Amino acid sequence: MRKRFGLALVTVVSLGRGGAAGTEKAARPVAADVVVEGGTVVDGPADLILKLGRIWTGDRDAPWAKALVARSGVIVAVGTADEVERFRGPRTRVVDRPDAFATPGLIDAHAHLSDLGAGTEEVDLRGVKQLDEVTRLVQDWIAAHPSDGWVTGQNWDQSLWPGGAFPTAAALDAVAPDRPVWLIRVDGHAGWANAEAMRRAKVTRNSVAPAGGQILRDAGGEPTGVFIDDAMHLVSRAMPPPTRADFSRRILAGQELVLKQGLTGVHAMALTPGEIEAYRDLDRDGRLKLRVYGMASPPPKDPASFVAQPPSKSGPGARFELRGIKLFIDGAMGSRGGLLFEPYSDDPGNRGLLLMTPEVLEATTAEALRNGWQVATHAIGDRGNALVLGAYEAARRAVPGAKDPRLRVEHAQVVRKSDVPRFRALGVIASMQPSHAIDDMRWADARLGPGRVAGAYAWRWFLDGGVPLAFGSDFPVAVVNPFYGIYAALTREDEDGRPPGGWHSDQKMSLDETLRTFTTGSAYAAFAEDRLGVLKPGLRADLTVTDRDLFKVPPRDVLKANVVMTIIDGEVVYEAGRR
Repeated sequence: MRKRFGLALVTVVSLGRGGAAGTEKAARPVAADVVVEGGTVVDGPADLILKLGRIWTGDRDAPWAKALVARSGVIVAVGTADEVERFRGPRTRVVDRPDAFATPGLIDAHAHLSDLGAGTEEVDLRGVKQLDEVTRLVQDWIAAHPSDGWVTGQNWDQSLWPGGAFPTAAALDAVAPDRPVWLIRVDGHAGWANAEAMRRAKVTRNSVAPAGGQILRDAGGEPTGVFIDDAMHLVSRAMPPPTRADFSRRILAGQELVLKQGLTGVHAMALTPGEIEAYRDLDRDGRLKLRVYGMASPPPKDPASFVAQPPSKSGPGARFELRGIKLFIDGAMGSRGGLLFEPYSDDPGNRGLLLMTPEVLEATTAEALRNGWQVATHAIGDRGNALVLGAYEAARRAVPGAKDPRLRVEHAQVVRKSDVPRFRALGVIASMQPSHAIDDMRWADARLGPGRVAGAYAWRWFLDGGVPLAFGSDFPVAVVNPFYGIYAALTREDEDGRPPGGWHSDQKMSLDETLRTFTTGSAYAAFAEDRLGVLKPGLRADLTVTDRDLFKVPPRDVLKANVVMTIIDGEVVYEAGRR
């Protein structure tokens, strides 16, 4: 069972930039069981002392250190290796790794943890470059799991296959004529079914796609097997729903993968009621080590009803907090569902999909503002982003008393430069995923055309425009590894260094800027900047420890960084080489 500690405001010892001990004047939270005399922390046994090659603290006043002390989950001191020795006790764990480097715990601001865990139980099609390889993997999975149940999988991407065309049910029928198969595209916004899955779902040529979805059809009007956005529910509704036990198992499997990658927190998106209860169960039992900031998925027919009451407050020491909701204004660009002002350059006549009317978004946001909920809205296309900003602005006018709402746009993938000042004026957070740029650059120019593509994955526009930025990955849409996203922001190149100098290189960021988006930026996006994102006395002891100093190696070696330790509340929750 994880220990939980209350907080008390006291003055703490801070080891300054030069290493000399000084008294920090501002009151900061420190664990209540820390012995205090005369307003300062008494020298005494620490739970954990880290002595590393270098620590980037994220503190603008004292960005560098060599050592850190944690007690009861709180940072007690930051300074040199010699200075922290006075905190050593008989039970203190001392980590002395002169070859290692640490940052504040990296936080992924947009993720799907239970989906990641589900991927360990399904067919994983990430990076598969041939259609016949997809069908072979499905066939192998069926052979290993004989039954008449559904075959599910994730991460197919037709843009990797010769020709790049969407698949059809026929390919799956050849290897699974009698078992239903349902495979989700890498962006999560399209599904691929075989004939048996459509039969069980009662999908026929007469089926009608909902307003926010599309059924792809052949020349004769028959469904091909590909369903986009809201039309995916026509098939998925026929599947048995996951139980709370399923969610718990998947969350724990996802947590194990995430901790190995150095993440100390995630913002978990679009949570269902079953997922929410599973998170609460795991947190209550002490099995949730990861910090999870939850964003619920409200009922699509009446999303405002979900936020009609204030969110429940999390108790002291809780690792799961539910304070936000996730909405969708449009689809994804990979499946041409992102909502654009002008048609897709490679699909004339198609401007994408509107998944929620601006009026419903405005009303839901206003109700959320009245009751203290944060709203995060998925917006991909330039028109989608503009509509969200308009709805947010109207909701702010309707609820002028809302204090510090920190409205978010998830992805902000294609924007007009003229809309960037609107983000700043409204205080809207751009929650973006840098890995998407190097994953999507194979086809983004073709989708958007010259001129418009300049506003795609435009982190530099937001950063220079004073817009709050929070970075994540959207895993399992992209890989979990945060260093992949960091590398993407630094280079705008793929793993092989292409294109040299970077794709639309004017949007590249520095390492300091990028790390802040994964630490303080993500903490701010979850109202946690008073606890997380910076390593200084009084804040929680969350760290990501790697085998190389990220500031002393070229970007290619940042991509190759290995996690040595993941530390949350001063507890080593992952250590390389230990089980």
